[in-house]
Amino acid sequence: MLINLDFSDAKMGFLSQRATEAVGGLALPWSPVTPDMIQCVGAATAMHDILAWGVTNPGEGVLTSRPIYGRFELDFGNMSQVRVVYSRNKIEEAFQDDIVEKFEEALLRSRKAGVDVKMVLIVNPHNPLGRCYHKSTLVSIMQFCQRHRLHLLSDEIYACSVFDTDEPAAPFTSILSINPTGIIDPELLHVTYGLSKDFGAAGLRLGVIITRSQPVLRAIEAAMRFNNPSGASLAIGSAMLEDRAWCRAFIDSSRLKLAQAHRHITSQLRDMGIKYLPGSNAGFFIWVDLSPYLPSDFDGESNQEFALAKRLHKMGVFLHPREEHSIEQGWFRMVYSQDPKTVTEGLRRIHKAVS
Repeated sequence: MLINLDFSDAKMGFLSQRATEAVGGLALPWSPVTPDMIQCVGAATAMHDILAWGVTNPGEGVLTSRPIYGRFELDFGNMSQVRVVYSRNKIEEAFQDDIVEKFEEALLRSRKAGVDVKMVLIVNPHNPLGRCYHKSTLVSIMQFCQRHRLHLLSDEIYACSVFDTDEPAAPFTSILSINPTGIIDPELLHVTYGLSKDFGAAGLRLGVIITRSQPVLRAIEAAMRFNNPSGASLAIGSAMLEDRAWCRAFIDSSRLKLAQAHRHITSQLRDMGIKYLPGSNAGFFIWVDLSPYLPSDFDGESNQEFALAKRLHKMGVFLHPREEHSIEQGWFRMVYSQDPKTVTEGLRRIHKAVS
């Protein structure tokens, strides 16, 4: 029996074509996305590092709101030596049109500190808040970037993990779907996506950068020698995206299960009297308020949140403290994409730990 083990570079072009078709069906771009606008990369971490290398210099900054996925500091900082600059905003302000006022303040502070910001980062759908940005907010951010000639990176790795919920929630809008005419130079817009979240395929180490900027693409290509995905990953990813019927069935099933899991955990949290951020309709996590349970005794830890996390860990529950750089204390990201019995048991242990 002959087995085809051809994992050549041609597979990368094939995946780019399949990714183009997938983007066209899911992001509904205002103008067609073509294969020459897509660069396949070995994993999400590499995508952020490569973009930082392509549009910034060491010591410059990437501006974002808070809370935010905490490991971006490593993605942008470890290799490219780019700093993440945080705006001083409260949770709800991150999704309001006037978040750009907080960005203006952060930009001014950063310049005074000697850090030249070159790019704005958003995560849409958001991690850790599980919300989607309103179109008007995206437009405001795009206009802000145009005023200051800043690149805008939209990390849309949870784009297909948006589900129906009983709570009022904003639908997902990709920045690719917004006509940038009169808003922003399209060459300042960049989108990253990968298969690790929506398809539960973190082990493939496969992602794509989408941009209309030829200078950025050339910079990315110069770094690809060190960041190419494996041939096996390209072959598997291509096969997944080529089977459109399977993709649609998988995504539909995932969305249904996430919606059920979201209803389960929100119902349990309400019964326990634990507050959470409403309006989440994406991802597999929820933003919960454990501030009423912050202990006065630090138990040898540096602050109350680490002390609470230590108490929870003793009960067999791990919630990472201060990972998302929130201004408000006592908020934690809670993952709920497990079977209902496991989630219920985890919540029972949390309740026991804080009682």
